Amino acid sequence: MTTTRFLLPLAALSACAALHGPAAAEPIEPKVQQTVIEDDGVRIEELRVRGQTQRLVVRPKGGGKAGEYEIIPADGARNMSQAAGASRGAAGQRVWNVLTF
Repeated sequence: MTTTRFLLPLAALSACAALHGPAAAEPIEPKVQQTVIEDDGVRIEELRVRGQTQRLVVRPKGGGKAGEYEIIPADGARNMSQAAGASRGAAGQRVWNVLTF
C-alpha cells in the first residue's frame, strides 16, 4: 500500500513530463551577410540581416574619407514612389556622416 502511494504520483508526473516534451531550445541567431563589391573606382559594402538590406556604404577610392557616403535602404513599410504625398523619408537617398567619433 505504501509503495502504491509513491508510485501513483510518480507515474502521473512522468506522464505530464512526456506530454510537454523537451524544453524549447534557445532562439536561432539571424542570418547575417556582409558583401563587398569592389572595382577600380569604388568599394561598396552591404550588410544584410535575415535577407533584408540594413546598410549600404559606398567608398570611392582615392577620394579619402570625405567621399564616403551611406545609402539608406528602403523597408517594406514605405511608399518608394516619387509622388508628393509619398512617405519615403530618406530611404534610397545618399547620406554623409559629418561627425563620427
